[in-house]
Amino acid sequence: MTTLNTTHDPKLKSWVASADVAGCDFPIQNLPFGRFRTAGSAEAFRIGVAIGDQVLDLKAAGVVDTDDMNVLMAASPAQRQALRATLSEGLREGSAQQAAWSKALVAQSAVEMAVPCRIGDYTDFYTGIHHATTVGKLFRPDQPLMPNYKWVPIGYHGRASSIGVSGQQFKRPQGQTKAPGSDPAAPPSFGPSKRLDYELELGFLIGQGNALGEPIAIADAEQHLFGLTLLNDWSARDLQAWEYQPLGPFLAKNFASTLSPWIVTMEALAPFRAAFSRPEGDPQPLPYLDSAANRDGGALDITLEVWLQTAKMRAAGEPATRLTQGNTTQAAYWTAAQLVAHHTVNGCNLQPGDLLGSGTLSGPTLAEAGSLLELTYGGKQPLTLPNGETRTFLEDGDTLTLRGYCERDGAVRIGLGEVSGTVIG
Repeated sequence: MTTLNTTHDPKLKSWVASADVAGCDFPIQNLPFGRFRTAGSAEAFRIGVAIGDQVLDLKAAGVVDTDDMNVLMAASPAQRQALRATLSEGLREGSAQQAAWSKALVAQSAVEMAVPCRIGDYTDFYTGIHHATTVGKLFRPDQPLMPNYKWVPIGYHGRASSIGVSGQQFKRPQGQTKAPGSDPAAPPSFGPSKRLDYELELGFLIGQGNALGEPIAIADAEQHLFGLTLLNDWSARDLQAWEYQPLGPFLAKNFASTLSPWIVTMEALAPFRAAFSRPEGDPQPLPYLDSAANRDGGALDITLEVWLQTAKMRAAGEPATRLTQGNTTQAAYWTAAQLVAHHTVNGCNLQPGDLLGSGTLSGPTLAEAGSLLELTYGGKQPLTLPNGETRTFLEDGDTLTLRGYCERDGAVRIGLGEVSGTVIG
């Protein structure tokens, strides 16, 4: 787990003026990584670091010699920390690098972003206990939370090929559905999903991997995490309800998932760690999922928001409206280190760029819900938006945006940026 160092100093200022604006997502204390190219061009994507409203082209600045983010992610923790120190020193006020590096800056408004790395495998977990309990009540009123939930991080292997970057547009998925309580002998229906939903998640990206057959101990797990992004794992709830037994989600989940373009590193998150503990009366993690470091600071203190803009709002020039706001410390039942330790305990080999989804991060109240399934009680209580429109689930033309940031006394606020996606019908 990264300790605080000079790169986190709240007094640091950058010679990139926009990085010093209060409330900026990308101050010098953040320095997230992404892949970019000039908007509208056919150039190869390059590795950049966000600083204020600019992108520093790392290769043009002479900081790296590769355009392959996965190569960068495979570096050792010591090499990653050294790179962060180099970037921090070069971007701070009075740096000798200012004259040279200023020529390697590109405005974020002038670039096109890609999925931040090459994702070979994608595993989606189910760490949000409030989401799991609420959804369980809808699908299994007699047993909302399965007996294994508090003992083992639940997850399934998702589809990597349909992961897109913020701005992704996708067609409404089709599949089989069957209404609850309908005649068991009657055939299911086939057609477009009528209960399309979003899921507010974090995506953890693996740095250095492990060899097949060699588990990663929880004490070492965070050394294998490069950073995190915002993740929207779109879900077709009606398809999901029919298909998920006995093997779990399939067509309800594989049609699209959307990532934010910037990877906020675990090093940047060091000032925003929180203690991790279980509620009184809950079982404690088994030894392979427990460590003193994980108890002392395994949790992350991140504020997450969900915003919706309908096609009608967009046509009228009306801004998106915020649906919910919550915090990860109230939502996640398992930490990122526990996910890595559990994923590899049977010898599974993770690789640089592998994505681990947190699962929907809903808080204990309705105002902190991470899906429409929860907000509308399974579609039974529609939401009324400021312009008078109502929603139970997403409609064609809706744009859903997730935002995230960290702020704490004694530290500079850093942001995760945002991830948006639009249903195009």
